Amino acid sequence: MNILEEIAFKTEKRVENLKKSVNYNAVKNNALSLANQTEPFLFEKALKKNTVAFICEIKKASPSKGIITEDFPYIDIAKEYERIGADAVSVLTEPYFFKGEPEYLKQISQNVKIPILRKDFIIDEIQIYETKLIGASGMLLICSLLDSIQLRDFINIADNLGLSCLVEAHTKEETETAVNANARIIGVNNRNLKTFDVDIKNSINLRKYVPSDIIYVSESGINSREQIKELEKNNVNAVLIGETFMKSKNKADELAFLKGLK
Repeated sequence: MNILEEIAFKTEKRVENLKKSVNYNAVKNNALSLANQTEPFLFEKALKKNTVAFICEIKKASPSKGIITEDFPYIDIAKEYERIGADAVSVLTEPYFFKGEPEYLKQISQNVKIPILRKDFIIDEIQIYETKLIGASGMLLICSLLDSIQLRDFINIADNLGLSCLVEAHTKEETETAVNANARIIGVNNRNLKTFDVDIKNSINLRKYVPSDIIYVSESGINSREQIKELEKNNVNAVLIGETFMKSKNKADELAFLKGLK
């Protein structure tokens, strides 16, 4: 069993427990009610810029790196990201491998105004309704975890809630699946989720398979201004950066450096 399969197995158990602990219809109705009170698709609106947009991630750990930071004042980190000019925040809510919690995102959403992406392993529609209720503006959908029918269905449910979907691919086939599912944001992961090898060229090589009217995001392994310039040159619209920021002692300087302002 590879890491992705382990995460999927744990997520299935987590979803089973969630369904036992809440009333599905109440969760769904509350999420739909909230959708009528909130501005839709804020996450994708934040990424539509003339320059590369920065999605700054909040995570305590990862399967490839273990604990990234022992000190984890997640609300303060989110506030700092907002203060220094992040376009959006990504928050890990997977508890076993990334040491995240949905509650972290809920609290962060009450303390910042910039859009928040829920980074998790979405395999059941109840998680989509939960995503709306905890205050996210968008969520991650991973092509390697979903078949094409599930992917399309999940995007439709999210659309009804005003939630943006960052549809993540790693291969040409997955990229084409994301396009065919009518994804409006496609993120190519430079990290292979089965081996955890990282190659920044992955998102550059797959760019040609995504139409220009779809927001295109490069994810993982980005830590230098040279990489940003190369991605920009290849018409990448946004970058999602986690570990580089989480390890940085001065996040403002780090973001300024990556934007070419320092």
